[in-house]
Amino acid sequence: MIIIGLTDLHGDITLLDQISEQLREADMVLVAGDLTHFGRMPAARRVIDALRRYTEDRLLAVPGNCDYFEVGRCLSEEKINLDQRHQVLGGIEWIGIGGSLPCPGQTPNETDEEEFETNLSLAASGLSHRNPLIFVSHQPPINTRCDTLQSGTHVGSTAIRKFIETHSPLLCLTGHIHEAAGIDRIGETHIINPGPLWMGGYAYAEFNDDGQHIKTLDIRRIL
Repeated sequence: MIIIGLTDLHGDITLLDQISEQLREADMVLVAGDLTHFGRMPAARRVIDALRRYTEDRLLAVPGNCDYFEVGRCLSEEKINLDQRHQVLGGIEWIGIGGSLPCPGQTPNETDEEEFETNLSLAASGLSHRNPLIFVSHQPPINTRCDTLQSGTHVGSTAIRKFIETHSPLLCLTGHIHEAAGIDRIGETHIINPGPLWMGGYAYAEFNDDGQHIKTLDIRRIL
């Protein structure tokens, strides 16, 4: 199984053509938020339509903090919204959470640690723990390479880290912190923030045949 992970498109779809082959060959394409740059329904449709050209029904996403409410509604209408829910596809359990903690400049889709914890608890209700689990979160967990500002300050979420420590997903795809592209681990969970697609980064993950182990995990560069 091959997964391609994208994040922080901010409405820029110009680089998708350059990874069209990788997107078409992937078993699943995940988008970890900020599909638009403060966009609403038309902006979301434009991005989703561009992704659908290469992914068809192999696409799941969560909204980011720069996505207005309508973006989440668009994802739901397209039946690809993983925000605050989980589902089983291809023998894998997929779970997601959108939005972010409060930012220095107010953005449309912000929340707090308590709400993150509540929404993740609701989303996780009914997880079988028999299938491999993959987690998509716009906001990164705290205290990893994936949530570190240039100043060295960690700005991730304690609630998201707690969820990872409790449920041990195989993989957490995240984004939001543009300068924190990197790969890290929390226990048995691989954490990857490939950085914004418009900066040329995307995540590549290849699993063994039963989906129980990650064989390859890279941040690949287009530019």
